[in-house]
Amino acid sequence: MSLVLDASLTLAWYFDDETVPAAEAVLDVVCEGGAVAPGLWRLEVANAFQSAIRRKRITPDYRDASLADLGRLPISIDADSDAFAWSTTVRLADRFSLTIYDATYLELAQRSGLPLATLDGDLAKAAAALGILNPASTG
Repeated sequence: MSLVLDASLTLAWYFDDETVPAAEAVLDVVCEGGAVAPGLWRLEVANAFQSAIRRKRITPDYRDASLADLGRLPISIDADSDAFAWSTTVRLADRFSLTIYDATYLELAQRSGLPLATLDGDLAKAAAALGILNPASTG
């Protein structure tokens, strides 16, 4: 695995108005070396696609094709993130004023020793403070 991937960066691959060069660079890294994400990543990504359908930004067919595309990428789901939810993750959320969801990505990056790839500004600042921000990320 080359990095921890969050939903904000993932979604930038599929929405033209959210695409930035950093996201494309991370996609290349993921295709070559794989990535890891907590289980909530799938839920966050699916929820964002559902919201986009409700807002008429995309069609269900586009959602389905995008999710199938994501399913072919070498992205592993960490099975242990839930075990840290009430300990390390809560402490990271407190320390950096993050949601528990965002702190879950931070906890995984810290525990795995992998850099975090995110486009979320607050999450990027927290990862930078811990020295685990992927250099291709922007916040």
